[in-house]
Formats: sequence, C-alpha cells, structure tokens
Amino acid sequence: MNPATVLLLFVFAYFIGLLVISYYTSRNADNQSFFIGNKKSKWWLVAFGMIGTSLSGVTFISVPGTVGKMTAGDYPFGGFEYYMMVIGFFLGYFIVAAVLLPLYYRMNLTSIYTYLGRRFNVEAHKIGSLFFIISRSIGATARLYLVVNVLQIFLLADLGVPFWLTSAIILLMVLLYTFEGGVKTIVITDTLQTSFMILSLVVCIGFILSNLNLSAGEAYSTLAAKDYTHLINLDVNSKTFFLKTVLGGMFITIAMTGLDQEMMQKNISVDNLKNSKKNMLTFAATLLVVNLAFLFLGGLLYLFAMENGAVYSQIVSVVNGTESITNVFGFKDAAGNVTNVMGDDLFPALSLQGYFPLFIAVIFIIGLISALFPSADGALTAVTSSYCVDLLNMNEDQTKTEKQKKRLRMKIHLIFTTIFFILIMIFKAINDKSIVYLIMEVAGYTYGPLLGLFAFGILTKFQITRKYAIIVITLLAPVLTYLLNYLVTENTAYRIGVELIIINGLLTFIGLWLIRNKHHKHEEVSPL
Repeated sequence: MNPATVLLLFVFAYFIGLLVISYYTSRNADNQSFFIGNKKSKWWLVAFGMIGTSLSGVTFISVPGTVGKMTAGDYPFGGFEYYMMVIGFFLGYFIVAAVLLPLYYRMNLTSIYTYLGRRFNVEAHKIGSLFFIISRSIGATARLYLVVNVLQIFLLADLGVPFWLTSAIILLMVLLYTFEGGVKTIVITDTLQTSFMILSLVVCIGFILSNLNLSAGEAYSTLAAKDYTHLINLDVNSKTFFLKTVLGGMFITIAMTGLDQEMMQKNISVDNLKNSKKNMLTFAATLLVVNLAFLFLGGLLYLFAMENGAVYSQIVSVVNGTESITNVFGFKDAAGNVTNVMGDDLFPALSLQGYFPLFIAVIFIIGLISALFPSADGALTAVTSSYCVDLLNMNEDQTKTEKQKKRLRMKIHLIFTTIFFILIMIFKAINDKSIVYLIMEVAGYTYGPLLGLFAFGILTKFQITRKYAIIVITLLAPVLTYLLNYLVTENTAYRIGVELIIINGLLTFIGLWLIRNKHHKHEEVSPL
C-alpha cells in the first residue's frame, strides 16, 4: 500500500475517534454546555488539554525549525532564543492566575468581555469582543494553515487534491465534532490530542538519538558546538533581544490567554477558582518542559538532516538590478541545486519524504493532526460563543426559546467556519515560512487594545462616558503602533519585536486616560 494512503487512513481513523467522543459528550448538551461546559470540567483535564491548544501546529513544526534557521543578526542561528519568550509566557500565567481569574469567577462570567460592559459601557463590551473575534480568527487560521499546508505539500498534492479542498475537508471535520457539544466536548478531545502530541515528540526524539547513536547529553554538546543552543540574545537592536522577548512573552500571555475567550472559557468551565488556579499554574509549569523539548528536537532534526546530506547554502538572485542573497538549508538534487527546507518545512520534509521510516511518519502525522485540531476546535467554539453572548446578548434574550437559540448558534458556528476557510486561503497567498513570529506580530496589533482596555479598567477607577470614545481609541492605537513600527524600522537600526503588544497596549491606556471622566469614578473595588 502507498505510504501516503497509509498516513491518510490514520488521519481518517483519528477523526472517527473524535466523532465518537463528540457523540457521547454532546448528548443532552445545551447552550451552556457549548459555552462553558456547565462549569463541570475537571481542572486537571483542562490543564492537560490546554497544552495542546497553546502549543498547536506552530510549536510542533515552526518552533523546531527556528533552531537552525540562519539569521541576519549577531548570531548565525536562531538557537534556543525562543525559550526566552517561553519564560515570559510562564511569568504571564502567574499574573493571569493572580489577577484575572479571581475577577472572572467573582463576576460569574460566561464571556470575559462582559466585565468591560459592567466596568465601562456596552460599547466597551462590544469592541472588546470584536477585537477578540478578529484576533482569534486570524491567529487560529494561521496555525491551521501551517498544518493544512504541510498535509497538502507532502501528502495530498501528489494525489491531485487541491489546497482549497484539503482546507474545506479539515474545517468540516472540526465543525462536525464541535457542532453540538462545544466546550463540553473539546475539554475531552483536547486532552486526547495533547497526549498524542507529546507521545509524538518523545518518540521522534528517541528515534533520532538512536539513529545518530547519541545520548541526550552528547546530543546537547554537539548542538552547542554548532551554536544551536545559544539562549540569550544580547543585541539590543535585534527583534529577539532577550529582555524584550521575556517582557513581550509575558504580556502576550496576559493578552492571548488571560484576555482571550477561547483560553478563559476552558478555565472558567472548572467548578471553582481554587481548581482553576491549579489548572493554570500546572499548565504553565508543563509548558516550560514541553517547549524546551521541542527546541531540543529542532536541533536534533538539523543534525539528522546534515548527517543525511543536507547543507547550508546561499542563493543569489538579481531583481531590477539589485542583488539579493537568500540563505537556504536542504538536500541537493541531481543538478546540485539545494531544495530549501529550513524553518517550517524541515520536520515535515524529513518525516514524509522518506528520510524517516514509515512508523515515524505515522507518529509525525498523528502528532501533527493532534496539534491541528485543538487550535481549530477551541477557536471556532470560542468565536461562536463570543458572538452569541457578547454581540447578540443570547443569554439575556427572553424573546427566543432555547431551541431557537440553539438553531441560531449553529448557524453562526457554520458562518465562522466559512470565515476560517477564507482566512486560510489568504495565509496560503502570503505563504510565510516562519509562521510563529508572524503570529506574534499580528497578536501585537490585535490584542494590544484589549490589553490596554482591561488594564485601564483594573488599574484605575475612572469611567468613560463619551459616546464612541472607546471605539476611536482602540482603533487608533493599532494604527499609531503600525506607523511607529514603520518609522523605527526605516530610520533606525532598532527592530521592534514582540514588545509590539506592550507599545500598542500602552498607547491604548494613554488614550483612555486622556478621554476619562475626571470627576466620576467607578466605585467597584478592583481585584488588585
């Protein structure tokens, strides 16, 4: 049997398993099951399942690819620089557990953006939800595109299946098993998928170490000798300068987890605050270990590739009289040309082009689709929930029966599935080869206003009553951030990296401070 056919059969069998789980978890499900799992989720299940949601295909494919990717800075390779951002993530989870979770539980929220409505006004509630829907839709589809593109390039293209059809089928799969149960279903399916992802990680590391006849310690020493393990970037002008990477990672976690309906609806589905905090901190500690393992795997992938003939090279091209040099890494063809697999393509190329044995290719595919589904199912459920609860006020709507509400929610779920498909096609047109940093940059623009808005609400007691003022400020801040980023890039050697979200949030906060009601303060006690 053709190896590609074998791999596709495993994908199909995996999906059937998800449908079976969905059937059993969605029986007698109502809208509250879909939105917050009836607040009956076990904290340890949520914690473990959130690993898969947080990691996604980006960590599975893109993070390992950064280790040996050549850079234009003071360091030849990306190395373990990404881990400084992971440390920032870890610090951010403590802030979410200490500040935001108590607030959400005290207010007994279904949607976390209800806080903005109670703290400020309906306008703040709606704009907060809208920014989340935009942010999560873009972030989730970027992650989804990465995995779908791998399946397309390395498996389905040779079978004559077009990219749009691959994308549509994958989204249909996600739609089918989240249509009824929502959060109640994905808490269980994410746990299963996280298990397979971590199993794939461990097996792949074990295989490469065995193949290269190296212990873990010997492998690390070899990576260090090739400068693949440097951790701290001391170049202040670099996008990955360690201090701004740590701070940026911390604020990205606060925004992309603490102010994100997808991540928080799983946390607030836990029965009480104490267990929800346990979930968050257990999850945070686990991520430190798992991300380090993925970076170690990345180094091993480059060692394995070089052991099997891969080389670094440069391609010189001339466009409109200007010479351009592109760094590449890959295997030479019969003509001596290097097919570039540096970055996101490395792990898939080794797994699916015959460099690894079939059983490792199967393990890779299982890990890949395990990384795919958590990022897609949670996002699709969360944007549907936010639209229904925040923008349509479905929970307060007394004019519709429960059956009518459920039918409307399903229609919205289907509409967002279509929107996800359109966004995946846009990412295909962009075709970025290092999606992990693209996602962080997009998050800086879309989550920044949420960060500033929540910070102003929690850290001050001022009200804002001017009509449309909050909308204007939250839309203006990303525009000013973009202009600032452009001017700095064009006129200085400094490069703004993940601190983009801090700048955007700060501009939003300053804007809200300038339009505040100076003599009318909010009386609700801050959780701080």
